[in-house]
Amino acid sequence: MATISVTTLLLLSSLLRAVFLLYGLYQDATSVFKYTDIDYLVFTDAARYVSTASSPYLRATYRYTPLLSWLLLPTTFHPQSLWFSFGKVLFAVGDILAGYLIIQVLRQSHGFTATKSMKYASLWLLNPMVATISTRGSSEGLLGVIVIALLWAVEKKRVVVSGAILGFAVHFKIYPFIYAPSILLWMEPPGQRDIMAKIKGFVTKDRTVFTFTALTTFMALNAVMYAIYGHPFIVHTFLHHLTRLDHRHNFSPYNTLLYLKSSPFTPDPYYPAIQPSSLSIERLAFIPQILISAVLLPLFAKRNLSATMFAQTFAFVTFNKVVTSQYFMWYIVLLPVYLPYSSLLKSPIRGVVALVMWVVTQGLWLGQAYQLEFEGGNTFWPGLWAAAAGFFLVNCWILGVVVGDIGRVEKEEEEKKVYK
Repeated sequence: MATISVTTLLLLSSLLRAVFLLYGLYQDATSVFKYTDIDYLVFTDAARYVSTASSPYLRATYRYTPLLSWLLLPTTFHPQSLWFSFGKVLFAVGDILAGYLIIQVLRQSHGFTATKSMKYASLWLLNPMVATISTRGSSEGLLGVIVIALLWAVEKKRVVVSGAILGFAVHFKIYPFIYAPSILLWMEPPGQRDIMAKIKGFVTKDRTVFTFTALTTFMALNAVMYAIYGHPFIVHTFLHHLTRLDHRHNFSPYNTLLYLKSSPFTPDPYYPAIQPSSLSIERLAFIPQILISAVLLPLFAKRNLSATMFAQTFAFVTFNKVVTSQYFMWYIVLLPVYLPYSSLLKSPIRGVVALVMWVVTQGLWLGQAYQLEFEGGNTFWPGLWAAAAGFFLVNCWILGVVVGDIGRVEKEEEEKKVYK
């Protein structure tokens, strides 16, 4: 890594994605198992409706901002040609741009050398999992570049820009709202150690401008989309996520419960008194999720904003009632800005154990899911649920390590000041 430039690294990451794109075309043309993600077909179908001046929400299961379908309009030019892959190329470019911004954040805000910055950025840029997900047609690459751009703008103290990016990010995908408390707390003026002074001085010019810009951008985009597409925009882009019951490809322990909730209830003729419970536990899943990711973890932001944003995202995904492989991209893009401060890297044994357990428990779940979906076996209980629970517990342990690392960094900084 020491002998190559940033340009070379970006070219290598581009080549990696080009190889995956070409292989994807081959697999789609020759195999029953398609390389292209089903979500990409949803995106492009929605774009096709938009190209005829119709609503993207005419496409069943399109649950995204209309902006995404607008961006993919070129896929409708010649659907049977390479134009259909335009979206995949766009998402891959988003990946690469996110990697470039990671390098800039590490160099400009964290003071790392170009070589060290590229080493960490390679965890994203040269990651086969990241390249595969984007080139299969997942839009998470675009989300990744938006989140890293937000971190870059905040740490560079570009208040208006960071507010506009956050407002756009929450419109594009709801979850980045969890970063708002962290950013506001990070903007604390220097020298405010007394709790009362912090409370009295909380309202500052930067915080006011940031909040106003973020809300204005978010509401303006929503107003435009509502004016064009009406109530379906609100329902499918935002409200759907409160009631969704996705159980396929869902690593969450809520998987089995969501499956039962999504299935029609048939009374047992031998036990007619047994009725489905009126208590929808899965609807309460957001309580621990929001409490941890958007209330408790932001308290660490002043110590290390980038690591805190990683912890928030990791917690949000871990405690979400729907967890798919694409969601891993949400925190993997922030992994390079957390790892320099991580005990997982400083203690190789702990790091290897964490990685192995994360992969193995994921693999156990995939094995149970394969038997269910392709072999027709009933693996819901205990196999699939136990695998999901194991994966959840591993993620909780890793989250604990991350939070401990953020606290340790502050302690080390305080000790350095004392010795100086």
